[in-house]
Parts: sequence; C-alpha cells; structure tokens
Amino acid sequence: MAAGKSGNCKMLEPFKPPPSKRSRKERNRGKLPGSTPASEVMDQEVWKEFPEDLFEAVIARLPIATFFRFRSVCRKWNSLLESQSFSHHCAEIPQANPWFYTITHENMNVGAMYDPSTKKWHHPTISFLPAKMIALPVASVGGLVCFLDIGHRNFYVCNPLTQSFKELPARSVKVWSRVAVGMTLNGNSTNEGYKILWVGCDGEYEVYESVKNSWSRPGSMPSNIKLPLSLNFRSQAISIDSTLYFMQSDPEGIVSYNMVSGVWKQFIIPAPIHLSDHTLAECEGRIMLVGLLTKNAATCVCIWELQKMTLLWKEVDRMPNIWCLEFYGKHVRMSCLGNKGLFMLSLRSRQMNRLVTYNVMSREWMKVPGCVLPRGRKRQWIACGTAFHPCLTATA
Repeated sequence: MAAGKSGNCKMLEPFKPPPSKRSRKERNRGKLPGSTPASEVMDQEVWKEFPEDLFEAVIARLPIATFFRFRSVCRKWNSLLESQSFSHHCAEIPQANPWFYTITHENMNVGAMYDPSTKKWHHPTISFLPAKMIALPVASVGGLVCFLDIGHRNFYVCNPLTQSFKELPARSVKVWSRVAVGMTLNGNSTNEGYKILWVGCDGEYEVYESVKNSWSRPGSMPSNIKLPLSLNFRSQAISIDSTLYFMQSDPEGIVSYNMVSGVWKQFIIPAPIHLSDHTLAECEGRIMLVGLLTKNAATCVCIWELQKMTLLWKEVDRMPNIWCLEFYGKHVRMSCLGNKGLFMLSLRSRQMNRLVTYNVMSREWMKVPGCVLPRGRKRQWIACGTAFHPCLTATA
C-alpha cells in the first residue's frame, strides 16, 4: 500500500527550482501572429499625425473618472477644459446618469461624490470654500452645484469636478430664516448663463442672473397664493425647462415659478395617505413624488407620478418587499439626496443606515456601497446632498 501511494506523488527533481509564475505580457507573447512590441505600436511618427479634433472627440467620450486620471499627463491634456472645440464635443454627448454630491455628518466641511456608473465614491478637496464654514448643496444645473452656508447668508456656485468656483454677491434682502432654492439654465449650457431663485416662507424672493452677476427682485408674490408659504424644506426644488417647482404642505401641493415670465402659480394636490418624508422629483419632464408609506408596523418606499389632467398622484412603483422587510417595526426616516431621473435615498434608523438608488426609466433599485473616507474604515452617515450631471466644461 505504501509503495502504491508513493507512486502517485510527483516529486520535483533535485536542485530544480519550482516553476515561476510568468507575467501576463510573457504569457501573451507570441499568441497573436504578427504581434509587435508596444514601442512599435505607439510609434511617434504615426501618432503625431493623429487629427486634433478627432483626439478631442475621443477624449470627450471617455468616462469622467478616466479623464481626471490622465489630466496630469501633460499641460496640453490639462488645458482641454478651456478649449472651445472640446466644449462642443462634450455638448454632443448625451447626458449620462447624474452623480451625487453629498455631505456627511462626521465631516460637514468635506464633500463626497458618488458615481453610479462605477459604483464608487470620490472625495474632492473643497478648497474654494472659506475655512471652517459649513456650506450645504441646495440645488444644481448644467454640471454646477449651488451651496448655501448654514447661516443662510452666502451663496456659492462651483463645478465639483473642475473646482471652477464663484461666490455670489450679497443679497439685497437680509433673510435669516430658511429659504428654498432652485436653478435653471438660460440655454443648453452654462455658457449661456444660469439663474438662481431663493424664496422664503414670508413670500420674499430674489433671482440671481449669472450674466449680470447680480440679484434682482422681479416683483411680489401674487395675492392668490396663501402666505406664509408652508414650504417643505426636506424637498429640493425641481426644474423642468425654465420652471421651478417647490413642495408645500398647507395647502398640500406645489408652488411654481417661471424664470422667464416671472409668473407664480399654485397647485393644490392632496398627498397620498399614510405618507411621510416625501420629496419632489422629476424624470424627462414628468413630476414625480417619492416618500415613505407607513401603515401599522410596515413601511415601504413608494414612487408616484403626477397626472396632469387630474392633478392627482398615481403610484407607479415601490421598493421590493424583501427589502422593505428590513424596515418592519422600525422608526425609519428617509431623505432624498438626488431627484433627477436617478434618485438616491438615505434610509436610517437607530439600527440601520442604508443608501439606495432608483432609476425611474428602468425601474431598477440598487444598493449603494458605504461611503468610507480614504485611509479610513468607519462608514460615513450622509447628512444631505444633491444630484448633478457631471460636466467637464461647465464654468461658474
């Protein structure tokens, strides 16, 4: 028996070292007939004639995260951000899913950006904001994010990807209470300018125009709109074309403002029963509502769409039941961190902290990996955030 066992063992020959693992380059060498070394493939005599406009067109179609990895290769590549032709190429690319700019409870001065296409978090250095100032993202448009300091005094606009930054001039109206904020573009990109509106519960409001770099008071709130406004500050404004929509609670419904005509409107829309932590959202011109539906001990996240003919909410989807079972019997709170076609929802209780995304078009629910700081281990709790469409050429 012993002899039989030993015959099945393959012993290495004396003084012969074990076979070493070859690199991928060595393993692939000779597999393709006519293959050439890398130095010959990237022959400068060939690639120096590569058309400049075609080069920019290729770069514009790369994933955003890839672009920032090779910006540091040379000054020429880094200067693409200031190229008009590169801006035109970027404008031709269909808008991808939005990114999410968030603020965490543990580091209110540090932002965290989530890219849903790669399911990765990025931690940009917010060097443009004053030291020790807490500024919260309150609106976005065209690749720009609008920040308002926690004291509701100063506005800032920036492109989180390129750090293009502007501090807005002081407002003519001193408002110390909370305000709702929305942004719209004048055209198809920030090159044509943008506008920012803030409105308070007392009906005071102002509009900032980037082209003039100044605030203005276009008029006063019409008498048919009930004051004070019971604005839902948990819900960010949504913009469809040149109109901003804000959610209010008394009466239940929506208040809108057209940034071109300067007209205010009020729509009385009863909310679904047993609803809490709800917020407005939009997808391709449709007004949506997302919120928690709680009955007895069961809680579920539901999605509604506004029916324009009846001005009623119609349920169009809800979170899978197997996910909702985790909420059973718990006091769950929800906040919507992005409401532009792809929603990011923060669901939390004493025992739970979950981030999920919902794609309106594909009706797909996805879990978001935890936000962990570089060289850190502790999972961060997201305090607030906003969705923005990443744009390399958007300037504040």
